[in-house]
Amino acid sequence: MEYKVIPFVPTINRKKENSKEVAKQLENIIENYTVQGWQYVRVESVQTYILPDFGCFGIGAKPGYTAYRQMIVFSKR
Repeated sequence: MEYKVIPFVPTINRKKENSKEVAKQLENIIENYTVQGWQYVRVESVQTYILPDFGCFGIGAKPGYTAYRQMIVFSKR
């Protein structure tokens, strides 16, 4: 079995759109990959650690932090 994982970063205009727009974006991606022969499996949340930026001589330094990324998983036989 073959797998494909792609990032899912939905965007909305907070003044005009809502979660229905996010759902539509996900639906469009699923439909696009289905046409290419991929089968949707699930959306996974992946925890990542963003390393600190120490800046130049400590100027502009930023601490590290944890971030979550959404990934769409597809499979193909």
